Amino acid sequence: MATTLHLRSESKPLEHRSALTPTTTKALIDAGYKVNVERSPERIFEDSEFEAVGATLVPTGTWVDAPEDHIIIGLKELPEDKFALKHTHVQFAHCYKGQGGWQEVLSRFPQGGGTLLDLEFLQDDTGRRVAAFGYHAGYAGAALAVEAWAYQLQHPDAESMPSVSSYPNQDLLLDDVRSRMAEGEKIVGRKPKVLVIGALGRCGRGAVDLCTQAGIPEENILKWDMAETAKGGPFSEIVESDIFVNCIYLSDPIPPFLNEESLASEKRKLSVVCDVSCDTTNPHNPVPIYTKNSTFKSPTIKVEGYENPPLCVISIDHLPSLLPREASEAFSQALLPSLLALKERKTSRVWQQAEELYNSKVATLPETLRGAVNKVTGSA
Repeated sequence: MATTLHLRSESKPLEHRSALTPTTTKALIDAGYKVNVERSPERIFEDSEFEAVGATLVPTGTWVDAPEDHIIIGLKELPEDKFALKHTHVQFAHCYKGQGGWQEVLSRFPQGGGTLLDLEFLQDDTGRRVAAFGYHAGYAGAALAVEAWAYQLQHPDAESMPSVSSYPNQDLLLDDVRSRMAEGEKIVGRKPKVLVIGALGRCGRGAVDLCTQAGIPEENILKWDMAETAKGGPFSEIVESDIFVNCIYLSDPIPPFLNEESLASEKRKLSVVCDVSCDTTNPHNPVPIYTKNSTFKSPTIKVEGYENPPLCVISIDHLPSLLPREASEAFSQALLPSLLALKERKTSRVWQQAEELYNSKVATLPETLRGAVNKVTGSA
């Protein structure tokens, strides 16, 4: 019997990306999988594009009542709810690093006999992530940061820059960034100075590429990685830049990159922080100047107490949705080899490791939250 994958419709507002695309769906069907695709009002790909490659369209939200052996594929975390989860879910859950509410999120899986195979932690033989949205997250984050820099110069008292929405393609986004940066340049007579930390990773490369393609001079782009941050923060170079883009992957506690003391410097030019890493509720967040996420509707959060220049934070946790088609295609193609191995996941190293990690995280839950028998381990 064919393994059935069920692509759920994303429920997060303005989330237009998709874990599967028509191209990767066709590859899975050709390999013998059955693919059900929920109709979606938000997804960048039309329902008809999936139907044309052989997928079966099903109503939005029907994953809840799908047969237990169907594997539910998604991207962002499920809506907050309390009902137990009976399926195997392949998604980003954001509950393995001590984030706020992680116990409530994770416990739903063992309580229903389900399994979480978290996309963030799928690794190849070298320990590198199998697939990530990092490049487009960095690209989109830097784009919004440059636009926020220009907007604040024009509107220093604004609580947030205006809402933004997804772009059909990357060229249109670049046109907007160049145009708005030119407006800021008219006011201060120069282009912004940008510091990117994590510049050697996927995310950092995306941020640097955006800056370069937008026309920011090479000497205005500071590219930092582990060597430059080894001494530990806070770093004066951050507050002496106009824009700081944080692109690190936080795995261990580190000193903060900036704090109230460093921001009090008379040399501060910093007016925009884009925390692409967005470890908002992580107790070790190295950008401890904000406590909530911003959104496409309100992209920036004003940090109170700072003037001349004002200071704002961009902390949007689904930045790649600014370029949903390109981001989805790149991610899904990278994920495809692993998806093709799902029907043999008991012998696939990638999925075995994902299950082992899940089991180890469940073991850290209080016994009262583990609930029902876990179908992977067979233990309470």
